[in-house]
Amino acid sequence: MRLSPDEMIFWQHGFVKLNATIVFTWGLMLVLALGSKLITARLSTGLARSRWQNLLEIVVTAMAEQIRDIGLREPRKYLGFVGTLFLFVAFASICTVIPGYEPPTSSLSTTAALALCVFVAVPLFGIADQGVAGYFKSYTEPTVIMLPFNIISELSRTLALAVRLFGNMMSGAMVVGVLLTITPFVFPIVMTALGLLTGMVQAYIFSILAAVYIAAATRTKKAKDSPWTAPPSSPSLP
Repeated sequence: MRLSPDEMIFWQHGFVKLNATIVFTWGLMLVLALGSKLITARLSTGLARSRWQNLLEIVVTAMAEQIRDIGLREPRKYLGFVGTLFLFVAFASICTVIPGYEPPTSSLSTTAALALCVFVAVPLFGIADQGVAGYFKSYTEPTVIMLPFNIISELSRTLALAVRLFGNMMSGAMVVGVLLTITPFVFPIVMTALGLLTGMVQAYIFSILAAVYIAAATRTKKAKDSPWTAPPSSPSLP
């Protein structure tokens, strides 16, 4: 039983290896790119719409609403990044029903790459929204003493994203593999269905956490009002 798709080698020349993680990752990205191209090729603005367009609008609207509920004012600005993360992790789990396929998210290299994408995207969105000075000034709030702790927080949450997704995806694959060896007929089917549900949950959690980090980086600064505000004047009596 393989603990990671990194162990499945398709081609090797010296230290250069083409393993299942690389093949399945690029294959999944190709399927998503071609699928999105085909679905969006003939979009209609009238009442007559295809089922694929209806499904696409439902998915896009749901993701935009989730991003807005998190606190991002312009969800469509972040929909491309957050939505792509969700779809990649979700389809990586859904494709486990294909014989011989192993989700690339059960490899630490893939989850680390996804976490690094979030690590890079957060300051980029933050700088685009607040400017360079405004974003980096947030590291010293509420006091400059918090600077090293905020930096450690950036690094630790990136590591937590990678390890959390890797652990959850790999553990599901391991449980299915063990049960397939012990009871090869009943339990693997149940665990595969449970693994699909777990994969969808992990895709949702990963994308939501990415949106939360972006929301924290793009928060707008409110005017510093005085803690004491004068009560509104009461209308004069006749």
